[in-house]
Amino acid sequence: MTLKLYNTLVRKKQAFKPIVEGKVGFYSCGPTVYWYPHIGNMRCYLFNDVLKRVLEFNGLEVKHVMNVTDVGHLTSDADSGDDKMEKEALKEGKTAKDIANFYLNVFKSDLKKLNIIPPTIWCKATEHIPEQIELIKKLEKKGFTYKTSDGIYFDTSKLKDYGKLARLDLENLKAGARVDLGDKKNKTDFALWKFSETPGVRQQEWESPWGLGFPGWHIECSAMSMKYLGETFDLHTGGIDHIPIHHTNEIAQTEAATGKKFVNYWMHNGFLTTKGEKASKSKGGLYTVSELQELGYSPLDYRMMCLQTVYRNSLDFTIEILNSSKATLEGLKNKIANISLNQPGSDGKKYLEDFTKAVNDDLNTPKALGVLQKLLRDNSVSGSAKLSILEKMDSVLGLDLLKKEIVVVPQEVRKLAEERWQAKKIKNFKLSDELRDKIVKLGFMILDKPDGYEIKKI
Repeated sequence: MTLKLYNTLVRKKQAFKPIVEGKVGFYSCGPTVYWYPHIGNMRCYLFNDVLKRVLEFNGLEVKHVMNVTDVGHLTSDADSGDDKMEKEALKEGKTAKDIANFYLNVFKSDLKKLNIIPPTIWCKATEHIPEQIELIKKLEKKGFTYKTSDGIYFDTSKLKDYGKLARLDLENLKAGARVDLGDKKNKTDFALWKFSETPGVRQQEWESPWGLGFPGWHIECSAMSMKYLGETFDLHTGGIDHIPIHHTNEIAQTEAATGKKFVNYWMHNGFLTTKGEKASKSKGGLYTVSELQELGYSPLDYRMMCLQTVYRNSLDFTIEILNSSKATLEGLKNKIANISLNQPGSDGKKYLEDFTKAVNDDLNTPKALGVLQKLLRDNSVSGSAKLSILEKMDSVLGLDLLKKEIVVVPQEVRKLAEERWQAKKIKNFKLSDELRDKIVKLGFMILDKPDGYEIKKI
């Protein structure tokens, strides 16, 4: 069955054809590691994971590269404000390297909790400074750069098709430019290399042909993706907020440097929203994966919530929706646990075909889940066939549907849980919360019920 993916570049679904038969070069924009990732951030990586699983489900070998931005991402995507890494390092009184390593480890832990397969290659921006400098030199040689008081900039007016991914109306942008451009020639020009304002003040700065400084955010992705995947590769993903600036600028600088098409398929996921507004770190108020666990939710409850909406659509987060997804996942697992291997019946192949059709239609996971639920209700399919098909389906969904957990609850946890229950009964909620936190630190969570409680492994 043909795999079709929605390509942002052409604004329609296209049959996916890799450059090299049987193999896929896949680059996804990774985290800027300056703070705890929230579940809005993690929706993007869940989308990447489903995409990768579907590619592998179709028999393709995937080389997945993900960058780690540990320098150069300013508080404004448009080259202004403080470097996010430097700002957090100053705030916490630590080195930028320590900040990056700490929050990268948190990110990797969240990937594992959400059953997200890690990339084939992790690449840090700070470990690829020579590659970024070489790319800027190439652009300079071709006449695409100019120098200002604060850095080396890419001249977007030199590129005829600048903005093609976002379909930017450049004439209106120019006409509406009522902003202080500083030394920039055009509103859309962007920094390739930024000069250190005061040498020695920044923790992260490097010598370059243009002076002491650090790379811009956009250049890292072009340099690192080409290093590991070549000048033209198959797939590039990210959130829809990357379309107008970050990905537009990646395309501009890369294609200007190589004279070749950069990426064949661009894919973008919709926002996780709260009350209809995009969730972001700056606004706060959105949970991390660990915070959801403390509230008694499994990370896979959130994974299920994301799978129930098409990746390109926005998804509004509420606890009520999460509760519904949790109940759905528990219901599926209970039904699967009760399947009898001795139940006779048909091979159920049609269900696997329908599932494949769904996921191959631009990763339609809501439809795929519908097929799975229909399979579970069909008593004419043999028990062994059901389990075999479910295993294949779960290789894409990543919900651990067939995983049987044997959990041994330590006596210490049981004791704390009982003390907490007694504290709740006498309405000592302060003590109850303190005991709950102790239980969470030991790797367990308490699910309250009308007549008692249940202890679960986190």
